[in-house]
Amino acid sequence: MRALSRARVLYVWAKGLNGRLTLFVHLSQTMTLDDIPLFAALKGRLGYLSERQRVISENVANSDTPGYRPHDLKPFTIKASSGPDAGGSIALAATSAGQMIGGAGGSQPQSSAGYTPTVTPDSETRLDGNQVVLEEEMMKLTDARMSYDAAIGFYQKSLSMIQLAIRAPGKPV
Repeated sequence: MRALSRARVLYVWAKGLNGRLTLFVHLSQTMTLDDIPLFAALKGRLGYLSERQRVISENVANSDTPGYRPHDLKPFTIKASSGPDAGGSIALAATSAGQMIGGAGGSQPQSSAGYTPTVTPDSETRLDGNQVVLEEEMMKLTDARMSYDAAIGFYQKSLSMIQLAIRAPGKPV
């Protein structure tokens, strides 16, 4: 409503300025890269890989902490959407103050990106109870980094294809 009243003010101002001036108002939403499913999936994948690198780095940082059990994220999946509101999630609602939502009372840390790290014991446990194996964590970190680099490359190639498609015919890139 505010945009329409502003457009009306601009129209009155433009009409008073010059009788032949025409004002066009375009009120439709613009399309962003997030509206393209490929780019939305790549953005989700990059966020997942970034969060996974953070979790694995925490494991490496706690490799000398007695009793520490390493965490990892569940594998990334692309949620299929069947309609405009299919991206939303369904959450449980607390109907009384004594209810605990989320299963075990929130014992697992929740990341800012919405991914929940789960405890994933490595192959060995030391005498102090620490289960972090640095070699396995480094392999996970290398895998996450290579996947991140591949996703960035795919994102850049997709952007260059879109730029190629929207350029005027006969003009150089």
